[in-house]
Amino acid sequence: MPIKKGDIVTRKSYEHDTLFKVMNVKGKICYLKGIDVRLYADSEESDLTLATKEEQMRLTEDVEESDNEDNLDRSAFFYLPGKVMHIDGDAEYLGRCLEYYKKHNIFAVGKKISEVDIHNKIRDLLQEYKPDIVIITGHDAYFRKKGDIHDLRNYKNTENFVKAVRECRKYEKSHEKLVVIAGACQSNYEELIKAGANFASSPKRVNIHCLDPAIIATNLSLTERNKEIDLITLLEKTKYGSDGMGGLISNGLMYVGYPR
Repeated sequence: MPIKKGDIVTRKSYEHDTLFKVMNVKGKICYLKGIDVRLYADSEESDLTLATKEEQMRLTEDVEESDNEDNLDRSAFFYLPGKVMHIDGDAEYLGRCLEYYKKHNIFAVGKKISEVDIHNKIRDLLQEYKPDIVIITGHDAYFRKKGDIHDLRNYKNTENFVKAVRECRKYEKSHEKLVVIAGACQSNYEELIKAGANFASSPKRVNIHCLDPAIIATNLSLTERNKEIDLITLLEKTKYGSDGMGGLISNGLMYVGYPR
């Protein structure tokens, strides 16, 4: 049976390790998008296999839930989680992240903006929504065949993310007043941190789960402002841990008030 647009497939050459949705087919080449991983790829049809329901269940990632909510004593105090503004180059991944915030009762604004345009629009959005946390993500890739891992020209969108982070720091210099989470699959982690991000991907240039930035943001949002996060524990909640995400030790962003 030929592979067609909309099919859910895995790649034989990668030992069926990742689920993809077929976005387009041209001749014998299929253009793919990761179901959970922020990854675009292309593959010859002969390398693809339709994923069974069992494979789809096995390969679909269950992200770890934030454990902050269970610790809240709602009988006497009230809680104001940190506000999130999530800017994403991919509408589907953005929708999944917004559902994640909603599930955890976090106020979040989501904007689908092409990676190349984020740095031109982010200042106005920051001034309009005044978030505590801003996420800048979408799609990226490190083109290993081009060579130097430090050269931003060898990345699909890292330079665009770096420009957007710099705009955030022009708006707010303090890493404590505005937390910036930036990057996508295989992004240049070091340059994003240098530009002013609190958290970024990808230290080992690996792919990241579509919810990884939202996991970081949610945990910060639901941690009290006078409490320092356990950075290593937080990173371990993401798909590849510190290989995929890294960042700075930070305090939480949730206000606690009394009486309720």
